[in-house]
Amino acid sequence: MTVRTRFAPSPTGYLHIGGARTALFSWAYARRHGGKFILRIEDTDLERSTKESIQTILDGMSWLGLDHDEGPFYQMQRLERYHQVAEQLLQANQAYYCYASKEELDEMREKQLAAGLKPRYDGRWRDSIKTPPAGVKPVIRFKNPLSGHVVMNDLIKGRITVANSELDDLVLVRSDGVPTYNFSVVLDDLDMDISHVIRGDDHVNNTPRQINILKALDAPLPEYAHVPMILGATGERLSKRHGAVSVTQYRDDGYLPEALMNYLARLGWSHGDEEIFSREQLIEWFDLSSINRAPAKFNPEKLHWMNQQYLKKTDNARLAELVIPFLQQDACPIADGPDLLLVINLLKERVNTIEELADAAVYFFRPLEPSETLKAEYFSLEAKPIFVSLIEKFNHIDWNRQSIQQEIKATAKNHDVKMPKVAMPLRVMVTGETHTPSIDAILELLGREETLRRMNCRLTNFPK
Repeated sequence: MTVRTRFAPSPTGYLHIGGARTALFSWAYARRHGGKFILRIEDTDLERSTKESIQTILDGMSWLGLDHDEGPFYQMQRLERYHQVAEQLLQANQAYYCYASKEELDEMREKQLAAGLKPRYDGRWRDSIKTPPAGVKPVIRFKNPLSGHVVMNDLIKGRITVANSELDDLVLVRSDGVPTYNFSVVLDDLDMDISHVIRGDDHVNNTPRQINILKALDAPLPEYAHVPMILGATGERLSKRHGAVSVTQYRDDGYLPEALMNYLARLGWSHGDEEIFSREQLIEWFDLSSINRAPAKFNPEKLHWMNQQYLKKTDNARLAELVIPFLQQDACPIADGPDLLLVINLLKERVNTIEELADAAVYFFRPLEPSETLKAEYFSLEAKPIFVSLIEKFNHIDWNRQSIQQEIKATAKNHDVKMPKVAMPLRVMVTGETHTPSIDAILELLGREETLRRMNCRLTNFPK
């Protein structure tokens, strides 16, 4: 059997973390077994589906490297097929027209709730011989079996049994001719020869209904694997505040796609104690049996850490390409500054994202104004002679880290102060900040001319 999986998002919003992980698991399973990964866009929600959402989904998957073998297929281009099968079910007495109005259905549910019953369609048009009301466009409902059970062996959750008496006659086709999710997805999976349906466990309740439709069509059943949902770090429903944002937002915030992919793979799946692994290793190791049955918890700090590990190993030239747009947005004249590759090499082990890398690099390309608090703390009248002297010394030394460091130490000794009394004010004079890499490394990259220009400029902030 050829393994064929699919990812079938609804284009009513962006590709979020949960959807991306589902796509990743489906993609990895297909790749692991030499199969095919199909992309399908479930766009039957006409009011909410948008072209912008479709493009965001495609962009997110492309950025993550989740390449599909077939598709994207669009459900709204398959309406003829859905209508054909709906008619087939009507002719076989496995479906029927239902003329109940919205008001009738609302009244029915209110009475059921008042009686303490589970609200569900009561089958009033199932075998009705009443004359259909004039001018009413009916829906088409499926004749769900009235007895027996649906049994499925979920590849993650195990054996699940549902009594048919718990299922009502679901709508297959709405009155406007558009199929419902539970009908269109069945025919899509059938026509596309999907062997394994890997999706979120919010679909568990839909699966028995879909199995009954497949049985009515005398069609083979795919294997089902329902992946537990992702919660926030403290167990709450995932929200935007906790990471439920577009995958492309992570791209825009400066995460590396391979780092996010690695992190998503570890959300509910594991291979021993391995934390960091390549795309190729994921494909080699991935197995549905290793997916945890409990919900995963999204931890932004862990994602930060993961991204940092990848940043450390990433080629400086690639990081430069990624960081340049951020620096340009921050009005940094990159061409007038030091070698960007050298700047990146100095900073990349200190940051978690490309955006943080850009923020840390700004002072190399344009001076930052120190806060008034920093000026008051480090720019004192007593310290001024130290830096007048240091400027003079800097004019004559060889410009490299060793010489710079030696001169800073010598200046501290000559003025009978400890090293921080020189290094910290110097750091603020040159960078405008206190938390930076070693000051001698910064000055070496800035160059003598720019260093002295900034120091002379900042001397004017010292008391007279």
